[in-house]
Amino acid sequence: MHDDLVMMLNQLSYELFRRSIDNAAGLNCRVASVGGAQILDAGIDTRGSLAAGLVLARLCLGDHASVKIHPADPDRLVSDNSVHVQCDHTLAACLGSQYAGWPIQTDDFFAMGSGPMRMFRGREATLKELDLSETGEHAVGVLESDKLPTESVIAMIAEQCGVQPSGVSLAVAPSTSIAGSVQVVARSIETAMHKLHELKFDVRTIVSGTGNSPLPPPAKPGDMVGGIGRTNDAMLYGASVTLWVDTDDEAIEAVAEHVPSRGSKDYGRPFAAIFQDYEYDFYKVDPMLFSPAVVTIHNLRTGRTWIHGQIATDTLRESFLS
Repeated sequence: MHDDLVMMLNQLSYELFRRSIDNAAGLNCRVASVGGAQILDAGIDTRGSLAAGLVLARLCLGDHASVKIHPADPDRLVSDNSVHVQCDHTLAACLGSQYAGWPIQTDDFFAMGSGPMRMFRGREATLKELDLSETGEHAVGVLESDKLPTESVIAMIAEQCGVQPSGVSLAVAPSTSIAGSVQVVARSIETAMHKLHELKFDVRTIVSGTGNSPLPPPAKPGDMVGGIGRTNDAMLYGASVTLWVDTDDEAIEAVAEHVPSRGSKDYGRPFAAIFQDYEYDFYKVDPMLFSPAVVTIHNLRTGRTWIHGQIATDTLRESFLS
């Protein structure tokens, strides 16, 4: 782990996971056991809840951030509610844990994997570049999926994380669910940091961050493209992120205007339409698109501030209300 002051994220997430299992009924979730692993179903065979979405978001962040639902300006963001994230351990929590960098695939299952279990596995280039790793007995993750993982999935995750299957703890929800929508749009800081990393900015100089994203209306059950579209649009056209960094002004000046989503060639239309044009292949979408609408950077070293981007209310309205 790069930050020695950070408690091991998998252990902290495991403690949150255990409390959530004990309170599954209160969260409107179900508990399942698959291949020896414990599963918190937050939206597949149950409706889940807003509270469950906040739990999933915190699990994704290694329980190293505050995640809350706040009132939003409906005229500006076309939503009554927003998901607010505040984080003071952004490197480990956002890039080491929350980023959905693990495509979990077997013959009978596919999902994008998030959470601190990624640091147990340690195979992603970003984790290696930033020296983000953990070891331990309990690997905790979140899967965006419309079905529960199979036994072969649990065996694969356990093997790649170096734990027993009984040491795997997973929370699962589709993007069309209440909980799934919350946890996806809680990624505002993470998307800004990932974009900065892609722009070759030293993300280790980021000290703290806040992010705010509108909570979109859920797509109808089974409409995964609609769910993916609305949650992505909340980020691309409605999210605002503020970062506090400690570096030279020149390093910020070189990248600041390129961080918001509007710098992408694919910017301007609802994500579901963009996704369809690329035959539903994420890897064909311009990677520079995946970032917040507005990014503010404060330099602690010099007192200067950069603000770039804009909220695209018309595009949000087209996505959320169509």
